[in-house]
Amino acid sequence: MCGRFVSSTPPDQLAAYFDVDEVPEQLLERGPSYNTAPTTGVYVVHRDGGTRRLDSFRWGLVPPWANDVNVGNRMINARAETVAEKPAYRAAFKKRRCIIPADGFFEWSTPTAASGSKKQPWFIHRPDGEPYAFAGLWERWNGPKREQPDERAGDAGPATPLRSCVIVTTSANEAMSELHDRMPVILPRDAWDAWLDPDQDDPGLLGSFLVPAPSELITFHPVGTEVNNARNKGEHLLEPVDLDG
Repeated sequence: MCGRFVSSTPPDQLAAYFDVDEVPEQLLERGPSYNTAPTTGVYVVHRDGGTRRLDSFRWGLVPPWANDVNVGNRMINARAETVAEKPAYRAAFKKRRCIIPADGFFEWSTPTAASGSKKQPWFIHRPDGEPYAFAGLWERWNGPKREQPDERAGDAGPATPLRSCVIVTTSANEAMSELHDRMPVILPRDAWDAWLDPDQDDPGLLGSFLVPAPSELITFHPVGTEVNNARNKGEHLLEPVDLDG
């Protein structure tokens, strides 16, 4: 499960890190987000023809056949074990794979006798401070399908297709299992080209990427419960808290 993450690296630095060829100018003006939540725009690295681009897609995949954009609110994570077969994801898995950069993510541990009924939030990140490359899928949505669209009522669909994405998750590695039984798929650098290539359709190769990352890529510390509210966005959300205090 991944329901909140941090996106604080500036887009020009992300472009350099992920060997991006093209970045829309308006994206360069975006500031950091320390509490990225579903249904918001998130950075996505993807292939557009022969060009590797950094764009912003809605987090929460809306399948082409959806009648309502809110369908995507429930599709923020896709399980690696079933992503190649589920109707909502299988087409995107074949042709529209992407990377979702993240500077870390949040997870909530199960309440204990010591913590009472409250779940404790934790910030998970790389020890070296580099971004994660979450495996993602993306789709285009042209609006609700109707036999006789009424353009006067706005039923013809959005003026431009909505592009949305989902994070692929897998079982937790040993380090992550202390907090949760799932984690995002984190792609190593040598997998990026194949994962982003829309002509790559070897299920064995693609499936080999959908495994838990090495535990050495994971470190975490407890943070305050302010992160529970998606309206809180400040960098202070990442500061460690003392659970014994």
